[in-house]
Amino acid sequence: MKRLRVGLVSWAHVHAPAIARTLATLPQVEFTGSFDETGRPRDGRTHATVEALLGESEAVVIASTNAAHHRYTLAAAAAGVHVLCEKPLATTIADARAMLDACSRASVQLGVALPVRSSPAMLALKDAVGRGTLGTIRAIRAANPGRYPGGWFGDPHEAGGGAAMDHTVHVADALRWLLGDEVVRVYAELGAFVHGLPVEDCGLLTLDLRGGAFASIDCSWSRPATYPTWGGVTLHVVGDRGTVDVDVFRQSLTHYDDAAGAVKLVGWGDDLNALMIGGFVDAILTGRSVPITGEDGLRSLEVVVAAYRSAALGRPVAIAEVA
Repeated sequence: MKRLRVGLVSWAHVHAPAIARTLATLPQVEFTGSFDETGRPRDGRTHATVEALLGESEAVVIASTNAAHHRYTLAAAAAGVHVLCEKPLATTIADARAMLDACSRASVQLGVALPVRSSPAMLALKDAVGRGTLGTIRAIRAANPGRYPGGWFGDPHEAGGGAAMDHTVHVADALRWLLGDEVVRVYAELGAFVHGLPVEDCGLLTLDLRGGAFASIDCSWSRPATYPTWGGVTLHVVGDRGTVDVDVFRQSLTHYDDAAGAVKLVGWGDDLNALMIGGFVDAILTGRSVPITGEDGLRSLEVVVAAYRSAALGRPVAIAEVA
């Protein structure tokens, strides 16, 4: 079996440990190790510089702070290395476009880590929508609530925002993919009500799509610190011939851990990280376009930027105003 040499850039993101485990176990991947800004030793081989890691890799997964996605992607493109970037693609549309341009000029692929598309339940829903089983889709109520991740996620510079930046992109991307449609207008109410942060921890967005459907997204960090979570993307899809409810991370066990004094959810279903990263790697190995492109990442980022502008102005904002 042909294997792709893949490295991990940064351990800053909360998803980095799971990504590293996936890279170390996928049969089509040769894990080349990682680089981390802190210099602390990590699982697998640790490289002293990002350039050293890029020199041994054909592709990298970037799991840095949101603000650092831009500079690491540009470094990878300059080295001729393909990129799978954690979401959101960037913190500004200008940075996102620069990342797309750099990868295009270097003839390397840019993908975005949005694992919701890999869910078998979501794939079944997309098939049902495509076959017309639900009729014309009129509305979708979506939610991606969770706990505040802590650390740099509450830093306006490093994160580029709060809960809206962190959670909106998952659902915005899924909506575009499910419906084969584009968001044209966003109205948002955002605020810091729970954690006393300099960024928003609560948000509710309403989206209008070009084809006539509308959707709402609850993107809040509204769960208490002790609340057991393992993902949290849900959708209520309304068509003129039927409705469907999807809970992407429903396949989990509740673990009451007396020793730790905690309750947690342990997923037992499909490993969405492995499916997502495996799909990216397989596309590179076979010369196909990656499943979720940088352009997809840009489109979902535009929704977030429009949401921030809407909240600031107190009115709906068209995507054309921020694109």
